[in-house]
Amino acid sequence: MRYLLVLALAAAGACSKSGHKVRVAAAADLAKAFTELGAEFKAKTGITLELEFGSSGLLAKQIEQGAPFSLFAAANRAYVDQAVKSGHCDGTTAHPYARGRIVVWTPAGVVAPKQLADLADARFHKIAIANPEHAPYGRAARQALEKDGVWPQIQDRIVLGENVQATMLYARDHNADAAIVALSLAVVTDGGAFLPIDPIMHEPLDQAMVVCGTGDDAVAAQRFSEFVSSREGREVMTRYGFLLPDEQLHSKAP
Repeated sequence: MRYLLVLALAAAGACSKSGHKVRVAAAADLAKAFTELGAEFKAKTGITLELEFGSSGLLAKQIEQGAPFSLFAAANRAYVDQAVKSGHCDGTTAHPYARGRIVVWTPAGVVAPKQLADLADARFHKIAIANPEHAPYGRAARQALEKDGVWPQIQDRIVLGENVQATMLYARDHNADAAIVALSLAVVTDGGAFLPIDPIMHEPLDQAMVVCGTGDDAVAAQRFSEFVSSREGREVMTRYGFLLPDEQLHSKAP
């Protein structure tokens, strides 16, 4: 099918005309980066992206149930594999596009932790993480807290967001004293501070995407997928704190 997509790209003038829209299901940590990339992509191609952000697990379930998305950008490769297994996405187009990173974000007025173990301090009445059941960033947060040994001390103070973007809102709106969220959201949120969490504290957040469906929409989705991996796309992803698939982290610094 990938060969057919490549052939179709050569004759995809119809996909580039103004007004063409493509539905994209994207992990919540991509909200800022993909909004910017979508605007740049439209300027270059005339194709509008209808972006729906959420937890990767819930988006994968929507695709399994037949939701008409043409591209699925997940925060975990396992959910892409799940979507492919359902028969709604083309496994030959699946590829990694980034590696995510997590941080502890605290709003203004809260003394920021200097290390993960500081979350046990009484000043952190509520600590928000994304729901580990379906949000990869929430799973990574819990793994880091468990590995650090602080989880048993704070478990009863944990509040769960549906996805990492909702988790950030808890802390930003002062409904939580700290939140473990994606670096990509922390770097664009004013008025707070963040503490990077060492990636060795959790399983890698290897993010992957896959084209779904068929026809012109799938062709356009493939074009955006390739744009994300282009030089322009990689520059944007790096600016939002993502590591690239072939990049190694040599420092804890953001």
